[in-house]
Amino acid sequence: MGLIEDFVAGLPESDRAAVAHVYEVGRRVVPDAEEGVGYGVVCWRVRGKGLLGVKPAARHYALVPFSGDAIAAAGDAVAGLPATKGTIRFTPDAPLPDAAIEAVIRARLAEIDGSAAG
Repeated sequence: MGLIEDFVAGLPESDRAAVAHVYEVGRRVVPDAEEGVGYGVVCWRVRGKGLLGVKPAARHYALVPFSGDAIAAAGDAVAGLPATKGTIRFTPDAPLPDAAIEAVIRARLAEIDGSAAG
């Protein structure tokens, strides 16, 4: 098993599907992403930079794109979702829409590509 599969397998059974789905969307959008850890968060990485991870909290999970700017850049796709500057919160009962996950991933990829070019 890989880092992501191990992480998901260690979660309460009631939470696994919602968390696994976030990582599945990431894999679908960026099929060549690599598994890794960034700031203690199991994540997909692209060109050595954190792309997308999920961090457990006391009463929710947090989608972590390793950039507050990526959340802001996702615009309408994340409007109204419970968020902080650097995370978007979700629960198994209120999972994130695919469009929101995809928009955050694409915004983070644009940042990574921009920093690689600069």
